Amino acid sequence: MRGFSFLSRLGRAVLAAALLTACLCAAPWACSSGSGLRLLDVHDGTRLSLRQAAQELARCQAVVVGENHADPAHHRLQAALIRAMVAAGARTAVGLEMFPASAQPLLDGYIAGNVDEAAVEKAFSAYWGHAWELYREVFAACREAGVPLVGLNVPREIPRKVAREGFEALTPEERGTVPMTSCRVDREYEAFLRRVAGEHGGELDFRRFCEAQLVWDTAMAVAAGDYLAANPGRTLVILCGATHAWKPALPHQLRQIAPGIVQRVILPETPGRLDPATAGPGDCDYLALGL
Repeated sequence: MRGFSFLSRLGRAVLAAALLTACLCAAPWACSSGSGLRLLDVHDGTRLSLRQAAQELARCQAVVVGENHADPAHHRLQAALIRAMVAAGARTAVGLEMFPASAQPLLDGYIAGNVDEAAVEKAFSAYWGHAWELYREVFAACREAGVPLVGLNVPREIPRKVAREGFEALTPEERGTVPMTSCRVDREYEAFLRRVAGEHGGELDFRRFCEAQLVWDTAMAVAAGDYLAANPGRTLVILCGATHAWKPALPHQLRQIAPGIVQRVILPETPGRLDPATAGPGDCDYLALGL
C-alpha cells in the first residue's frame, strides 16, 4: 500500500468498508441455483447443502451473510439462500447495508409492487455506488417471494464525519439511536483494523477510523434489533460486507443490543486467509465453499 495516505482515506471514510472487505473476501461462489454450494459448519466440520443449512437457519432470528460487494457470485449465493430460506418455511426478511433506514418507504413500495425497479436502481446507485446489476437478482428474489427488504444503514455523511472528527462530534440528531461509541474492541479486531489502516497517521487518526467502523456496525445492529423486536417470528437475513459480518463486528454489536437473539454468521471462503483450515467459531458459524 505504498503511497497510501491515511488522512485522505479518512476524509473518504465511506470507502473504509470496501477497503476492509477486500481483506476478507475473494473466493468465487457456486452457481446461482445454489445446488452446488456447500456450507462448512466450522463448529463440527460438517458440510451441508444450502437446503440442509436453510433448515437450521430458519430457526434463527438473524443470519448475517458476508459479501465482497463487487463479486457477482456472492450475490447469486445470497439470492439462492433467500429462496432456500423461504422454501424451508422461514418468515424471511432481508436487511440491507446498501440502503439507509430512511429509504424504507421506497423498499416497502418495491416489494408491494407500487415502486418500479428503475426507481429502486436510481436510489441504490445514489447511495451505494456499486453496480445495480450485481444485486438485481437479490432484489428480484425478494420481490418474487414477497420478502420484506429492510434498510439498515445510516446516511453516508455520518461515518465520514466520525472519521474526520470522532464520534463525539456528532450532534444528538446525527447520533439518533446509535449508542455512545468508542474504539473499545478486542485485541484481534484492533490488530485487524490496524493492518488495514497501515502505518500512516497517528493514534488519534486510528481511533477515529476505528470509531467510524464501529458506528457503521452498531447502527446496522440497532436497526436490525429494532426490526426483530417489532416483527417477532421473522428471520432477518442481513447482507453486508464480510468485514461487517465477521463475528467481532456487527454480530458482536447485535449480541450487545439484543442478547436473546439467536444468530448465525456465514462468511465466504478466502483460501489462505479464511478457509477450512483456519476458520473457527470466533470468525463465523458457516464458511461458504466454492466447489
